Amino acid sequence: MKKRILCRALTGAPIGLAISTAITIFSSIIYGDGNYYPVVPALVEQCGNEINAVVAQMVASLLYGAVWAGASVIWEMDDWSLLRQTVTHLLAGSIATFPVAYLMYWMKHSIAGVVVYFAIFIGIYVGIWITLYSRAKREVTKLNEKVSLQNR
Repeated sequence: MKKRILCRALTGAPIGLAISTAITIFSSIIYGDGNYYPVVPALVEQCGNEINAVVAQMVASLLYGAVWAGASVIWEMDDWSLLRQTVTHLLAGSIATFPVAYLMYWMKHSIAGVVVYFAIFIGIYVGIWITLYSRAKREVTKLNEKVSLQNR
C-alpha cells in the first residue's frame, strides 16, 4: 500500500502544479489588465520578491497535488465503510489544503476568511463527492442488470 501511495503522490505532484498554474492564468485573465499574476501580492511581500514567492507556491502546489493523489488510496480500502473512507479522505485533504491555502495567501487571514474558506472547501468537496457517488451507483446498477440478465 505504501508503494501505491508513493506512486500516486509522484503522479499527483505535477498535476497539482499544473492545476495551480492554470488557476493563476485564469485568474490573470479574469483580472483583465493584460498582466500575468503568478502569485498574490501578499505572498511576494512575505517572501521578499516575486521569484521566491513563485518557488514557494510551486513547492506548495507540488505537495498539495501529491497529498490529494496519495489520499485517493483511501477509496480502495474495501474493509472500510463509505463513511469512514469519506471522513478520512476529507480530513487528509483538509489537513493538506488549509495550511497551503493559508501560507500561500489563497484565503484572507481572518476569522471570516477561514470560515469562508472552509465553507467553499466543504461545498466543493460535497459537490464532487455526490457527483462521483452518483456515477458509481449508476455503474453498479448497470452491472447488476447485466448480471441479472445473464442469470435468466
